[in-house]
Amino acid sequence: MKKILVTGSLGQIGSELVMKLRHEYGDNNVIASDIRRLNNEVVESGTFIVLDVMDGNEVWKTAKTYEVDTVIHLAALLSASGEMKPLRAWNLNMGGLINVLEAARELGLKVFVPSSIGAFGPETPKQQTPQITIQRPSTMYGINKVAGELLCDYYFHKYGVDTRGVRFPGLVSHMAPPGGGTTDYAVEIYYEATRNKSYTCFVGPNTCLDMMYMPDALNAIVHLMEADLNNLTFRNSYNITAMNITPEDIGNEIKRHIPSFVINYKIDPIRQAIADSWPDSLDDSAARRDWGFKTGFGLTEMTADMLEKIKDK
Repeated sequence: MKKILVTGSLGQIGSELVMKLRHEYGDNNVIASDIRRLNNEVVESGTFIVLDVMDGNEVWKTAKTYEVDTVIHLAALLSASGEMKPLRAWNLNMGGLINVLEAARELGLKVFVPSSIGAFGPETPKQQTPQITIQRPSTMYGINKVAGELLCDYYFHKYGVDTRGVRFPGLVSHMAPPGGGTTDYAVEIYYEATRNKSYTCFVGPNTCLDMMYMPDALNAIVHLMEADLNNLTFRNSYNITAMNITPEDIGNEIKRHIPSFVINYKIDPIRQAIADSWPDSLDDSAARRDWGFKTGFGLTEMTADMLEKIKDK
């Protein structure tokens, strides 16, 4: 990667990824974009443009004007939000992706498109979910992710577009506020523990899901995009994970730092059903084998860092 366009750069992943990329590749070589402009570090530290990924002509024109060689496409509607507005989720998630892929086809760009644990469904094996397995998700978000994986494969095999991606587990970050995902509780709990010493969780205490701290997720994106193409067996759908935890696990770890912290539960049936349809744990051996994926944060390290960073803020 030499010159990079990031769509959805003000979201949970983009807010931190843009700053990492600017540090590693240079401020002038990372073009941040989103559908809106905010007064924050992403906007002020380098080139930022307002870009609607639903406008294919503008996507193409932006990539051409700034002479980018890579697009990291993060603009999307997430799982819980997607269930409330399924048609909007389909139009944005699939329409934006096809516009990015068409620009990549015409301009010879490399593309990163994130998939998700949400690409799996109730029939998927729950423990150590294999790299290749039945998917059949039960949410619009998951359907979008499966279709996106296949579409990226199609553009690679038919047009030679260098498309790459990972299936992210739940992501935890102290930078951007939660954006409508099913695993938002894993972020909210740290903020509420710091502010109020209590949190009411919208999924049950024993809801077990794979999670990852954002620094590990950002490293995974960069390492995959810089990996030798010849080593990539699966390209657009690598399982990756860091830790397998429940809300109760997070709460207990927080209590080591804030002994008075209390976690309560008021289950949201929609988000609980989404979480229950996903695997408990993923097998990420293919990513570790093909491009050296590894993580540095477990629950203990993540909790200490999250609480420290939120306190500083």
